[in-house]
Amino acid sequence: MKIQLERLPHQVEAINAINKAFYGVDTATNNPDANYIYANPILRYGDSENKEKSYIDVKMETGTGKTFVYTQMMYEMHKQGVFKFVIVVPTPSIKEGTRNFITSDYARQYFSGIPGYENVSIQLNAINAGDFSNKKGRRNFPAQLSEFIEATRQNVNQIQVLLINAGMVNSKSMTRDDYDQTLLGGQTSPIKAIAATRPVIIIDEPHRFPRNKVTYKAIERMKPQLIVRFGATFPQTTTGRGKNKKTVTDYYRGKPQFNLNAIDSFNQGLVKAIDINYPDITEQEASRLYKVKNVGNQLTLSRGGKEYTLNKGENLANIDEDFAGDITYVGSKELSNGLELKTGMKLIPGTFAQSYQDEIITQAIERHFEAEERNFMRPESEGTAPRVKTLSLFFIDSIASFRGPDHTKGWLAQHFEEILMEKLNQLIKNYETKSESRKKEYYEFLKATVRDLKAEKQQVYAGYFSEDRGTGDEAIQTEVNDILKNKERLLSFKDKDGNWITRRFLFSKWTLREGWDNPNVFVIAKLRTSGSEISKIQEVGRGLRLPVDETGHRLQQDEFESRLSFLIGYDERDFAENLVKEVNDDAPIEMNKLELTQDMVDLIVKERQKTDNSFIADKLLEDLGNRGIINFSHKFTDKVELNKKEMSGYDALVELYPELEHISKVADGKIRDKNSKVATKVKLRKSNWKQLEDLWKELSRRRMIKFDDSVNDLAQNVAKKTFNDNNIFVLQQPQMITQKVVTDDKQMLFQETQVDYKGTYLTMKYGAFLKQLTTRTNLPVDFLHRQMIASIKRLKGNKNYINEKTLGNLVREFNKRFNKEIRDSYSYVPLQFTSPTSIYDSKKQKFIDEISANDLGVYNDEYSTEDDKYLYDRPPLRYDSANPELKILKRTYDDNIIVFGKLPKRAIKIPRYDNGTTTPDFIFKIECEGKTIYLMVETKAENMRLGDQRIELIQKKYFDELKDSGVYYGFATSDQEVHDLINKLENGEIKESDFTN
Repeated sequence: MKIQLERLPHQVEAINAINKAFYGVDTATNNPDANYIYANPILRYGDSENKEKSYIDVKMETGTGKTFVYTQMMYEMHKQGVFKFVIVVPTPSIKEGTRNFITSDYARQYFSGIPGYENVSIQLNAINAGDFSNKKGRRNFPAQLSEFIEATRQNVNQIQVLLINAGMVNSKSMTRDDYDQTLLGGQTSPIKAIAATRPVIIIDEPHRFPRNKVTYKAIERMKPQLIVRFGATFPQTTTGRGKNKKTVTDYYRGKPQFNLNAIDSFNQGLVKAIDINYPDITEQEASRLYKVKNVGNQLTLSRGGKEYTLNKGENLANIDEDFAGDITYVGSKELSNGLELKTGMKLIPGTFAQSYQDEIITQAIERHFEAEERNFMRPESEGTAPRVKTLSLFFIDSIASFRGPDHTKGWLAQHFEEILMEKLNQLIKNYETKSESRKKEYYEFLKATVRDLKAEKQQVYAGYFSEDRGTGDEAIQTEVNDILKNKERLLSFKDKDGNWITRRFLFSKWTLREGWDNPNVFVIAKLRTSGSEISKIQEVGRGLRLPVDETGHRLQQDEFESRLSFLIGYDERDFAENLVKEVNDDAPIEMNKLELTQDMVDLIVKERQKTDNSFIADKLLEDLGNRGIINFSHKFTDKVELNKKEMSGYDALVELYPELEHISKVADGKIRDKNSKVATKVKLRKSNWKQLEDLWKELSRRRMIKFDDSVNDLAQNVAKKTFNDNNIFVLQQPQMITQKVVTDDKQMLFQETQVDYKGTYLTMKYGAFLKQLTTRTNLPVDFLHRQMIASIKRLKGNKNYINEKTLGNLVREFNKRFNKEIRDSYSYVPLQFTSPTSIYDSKKQKFIDEISANDLGVYNDEYSTEDDKYLYDRPPLRYDSANPELKILKRTYDDNIIVFGKLPKRAIKIPRYDNGTTTPDFIFKIECEGKTIYLMVETKAENMRLGDQRIELIQKKYFDELKDSGVYYGFATSDQEVHDLINKLENGEIKESDFTN
């Protein structure tokens, strides 16, 4: 597939605005050096003291093609003889993205096809950090710098571009003048030599270059004739003092010469719309948050007026056991999982568990395949539209969780593969009997994905991290190249030999935040907050660009509605609200509800003149005055009648001229919080729940777990075996990371080397080690002490094994082995008291009126069952999985079913032997030959993970003891299995094997 560049209407407007704002070449200049062959011609105002009044600002939102626009701007200015441009970007990653675009085959091909540009080409030279390295004791200029500076205007068909990042602009290499060479016959300083070429400078991301900071001053030392800034945001400055002090955006001429703001971008469909998703957690879990009060040599957290302090190396589980995963404070404002801390950040213990991150991964994979199926099928009224490759991007906080040591897979990569494989197998089963050609193709694509995922070097997902720069690992370098350089390959379904290209899941640690984009990213999942303060629009920016189909054609929103699913943690549940606010803050004018301002008049006139050239401000004011909407001072009236309705003058203005609000705020539906899209509460149908009251009185009796007498001995036997495993005991050495810059002919690379301090080890105090071990295993401290003494003796007395890693290994391996052994060594014993659940008040002995919608499921379906036996009123159905949960809800059930429905979370609270509680997913009350029975059903997709199988065993054991109350339990992976279980119960064909799976 080859990307086909197309100039979009807003990009044409941007070029026209730049051409209008550009004052052009000064043909009447008296400068004797005007024809200097190494320099641009003299521009109007280019050599004057007040030349800043000619500078140009172009405001374009992320994902709307500003690199495309400034590339075409260079071609346009070249028509007037301007041929030397310096592009300044803030970071090396943005520099790489810019270089990739300008030098790409598709960009060269596109611009060579525009009339007037046919024979013109861009010669791009990039300066990297290592280019000024001494060679054999001599201090020479980089060849690419010399090539740019000494190029002449005699080559009339070539545009010379120097690409440089902020760090290089400020470097000593650019300003020193002791080189052993000269440029232009006499210049010995690079920055002075650049100044001699009278360049036009393009600044990308201008908010990173405030005019009062050192980098901008370094840019000024290049003595540009013209600066053109391109960005979504611009620097802020303050004016006035005291009460009159206010913050304003610093534009060259007071306002941008072209302004495509965030509101326009979303409302005009120039970028993808956004759906925000996050896992819901209980109010109890959400309330147990800790606030970061101080970070430094110690970490101080506060909760409920109490402070908790951790020193470097201490575990967060010391504060709250729900801080899972053996996470420690490593200092330098960072946790051991890579999370950067800042004062005021809120930490929710439960969201640190691997299972919580699994939930986000599961949601992301569900959203991915929802988009992928839609994008692959793409039916049209006649025939089938070209397919669209679907990509997903995951931002993670710990590289070690993705790439383990010695080419192994970290736990996150393993969990991702398991969840992905489960979904793939489910989809393959759905498509294996399909006969339509496109669906058969998709079936083959899915099978190829499974094959590539199982391969020794899997090809389905890839990672790119800062540590990967300059790696010698061939497999990792292939991943990096696919992400950074092989954009067209990532967007393609097949290679030149007809083999499926199945790579479409990308992982990074914010390394891809700036300077990288791929138009076909439809899902972005953040497995942890980014920590540092960055723009919300920037965070979603990697997925905002409109997609391209397999022919390389860019798809507009009117032909293909594109939405980005952005998945975040619960700790950022206000993300959608903040994103909408950030977008609306980008409004071109400030709306005034008290009076009609000149800005509001200008905006309405500008919009109306797009369809009516005769519409002028006087016509607007006359209309508003005649209707009584404004008075002679242009103040809005308090009350006015419009269309037989009484309203304020401002509301009447908006009703008559709706474009005013359309331009001043993002349209509804462009940014959606999927968790709050539907009603947050669901009402219980009391008449139906009344049918379950006798059962719930029984279920509200608390039951405790009673372990067999042998469990204590079993726990100690498991612990002994665990302590005897030498692989669990590891040495932990401090490491030094050495970073150096290496270069090749085309780019700069950061190469990092990890060096262990030989003979030096990180250890823990034995008392703290033992205390944490007994707390996290519930084993007697004297028993653990004896095991440790024996283990250290076996390890030749080496006490360096007493460290955080060994501790974590012991705890994880013991719990894993112990839980496996005790799953049949306990029973449930009823207690003599009741307690409330999420739906039943045991004290008042009645069901509650309503529940949180998210307690039924995190997703919703607009379909609403009409079955009057359903347990809830009829909002859109809530569910946690499309298959089988939604399918179960949508089935039609016969008259023997008295009531049925999905059970809310915590509706029963079955105690789990491995901590916590569980509740099955569905309940059916069934009338069978005059006998009433209850069927409890737990559902899971096929290819269950170990945790799902454990839940099945726990729930079955619990309900087996309630068979005298007519309760049966089943485990199902499809709606058909549930239907079969119900039929067997109704027909009296009950077999034990039917309900044990």
